[in-house]
Amino acid sequence: MDLAGGKLRLDHPAEHVARLTIDNPAKRNALDHEILDAFAATLPELEARCLLITATGPVFSAGYDIGNLPREQFADEAEALVAHPFNAAIEALDAFPLPSVAALNGHAIGGGLELALSCDLRIASEEAKVGMPPARLGLIYSHTGLRKFVDAIGAPRTRELFFTARTIGARTALQWGLVNEVAAPEDVESRAVDYAARIAGHAPLSLRGNKHALRELLAAEGRLDPDVERELVGLREACFRSEDFFEGVRAFAEKRAPRWQGR
Repeated sequence: MDLAGGKLRLDHPAEHVARLTIDNPAKRNALDHEILDAFAATLPELEARCLLITATGPVFSAGYDIGNLPREQFADEAEALVAHPFNAAIEALDAFPLPSVAALNGHAIGGGLELALSCDLRIASEEAKVGMPPARLGLIYSHTGLRKFVDAIGAPRTRELFFTARTIGARTALQWGLVNEVAAPEDVESRAVDYAARIAGHAPLSLRGNKHALRELLAAEGRLDPDVERELVGLREACFRSEDFFEGVRAFAEKRAPRWQGR
């Protein structure tokens, strides 16, 4: 089944396994409104014991598709994509009641990496690289997204990933705990299907119950005071209208050093 104008596909490669494949190669599988809306609409309707998310081509996802927004619409359009349909897609993935697996056929950058990290487990091509470039873009990342990284790799590695903005290889990602397994590029697809099928062969009552318990345990550890949460949300919203965010995105797209102004 083709979704998002063909940029997202749904199939069932094994019994009780649903697979969503991002297919937006012209934009390096960047996440746009159509793809994100399709994730948000499709995930609550899926009936499967395991969800598999992957992509076509050499890149899993380059993140948000915001590189060519005009200056006069930049703040509103960037926030409209990053803070709304992306959140809705991630929330739908978080709410999927049974295990989910991301198969990283290639690089996972920014929002693409958070999408993968929102899955319960990850298999990566040994040629894949992952990274979080907000510091190079002037973007303040969401506290909910940061929480996922802290839960997965701890605060020291999260600081390293976000403060240095460097990309790391699949083997390093495996050592850090960002991925669970690394496979040869030609084996990623079959290995991921086998992995998901093995999960889907187990008792759905157990899978559903254990996932719910784990989700609640992690949520309890990460719960914020409402005033602090409002402050963090406001801080992030303000960054979309900053000169540095516009400059960072433009410089990244133009492959040049940004000229930061601190505002």
